[in-house]
Amino acid sequence: MLSLSLQKFPISPRFLHRSMAINSGKKIIRIDISSDTVCPWCFVGKKSLDKATALTKDQYDFKIRWHPFLLNPSAPKEGVNKKDYYRNKFGPRSEQMISRMSEGLDKQNDLAEELFLGYFTQGRYIGDREFLIEAARKVGVEGAADFLENPNNGLKEVNEELQQYSSNISGVPHFVLNGKYQLSGGQPPESFIQAFQAASNITA
Repeated sequence: MLSLSLQKFPISPRFLHRSMAINSGKKIIRIDISSDTVCPWCFVGKKSLDKATALTKDQYDFKIRWHPFLLNPSAPKEGVNKKDYYRNKFGPRSEQMISRMSEGLDKQNDLAEELFLGYFTQGRYIGDREFLIEAARKVGVEGAADFLENPNNGLKEVNEELQQYSSNISGVPHFVLNGKYQLSGGQPPESFIQAFQAASNITA
């Protein structure tokens, strides 16, 4: 469902991106996504978003940013059996989600894709250091090995993002378009396209 948020997210304009969009005649759609990489609906939602952006790339320039959300904050570091967890949490819908996940912008978006694919289609553990380094290397993110040497690296930034983008939502995926229009859940591509049209008159 499409809704107009009363909350305004702080947005810093990126003048170079804006200039490129103006020169190309396209409107800017900025998409802030709150997501947990182990969330099946987040993977489904990303696939739908990818289809929607591909279908409308001649109309819009997309600027996508990912933000953390903890679907299960009490999960042990070594992880849990995801099929059992989904059956307990989602019931009969879990089989539908697993089947949809098997279907087939920037580095952050590409990295999210690698993590989703690894976790949901290859049985990789999201907390495995080698898997994270491999995913980062595939999308051209440098310095991952050094960054992961210290387990405290990035914690401050993650906590700040959780507070800024995820503290007022109760579930994921959660999409905010151009700071106001919101979509939640594993929406179909058509819902995203409708949201693009509604949000295209709001300055990103």
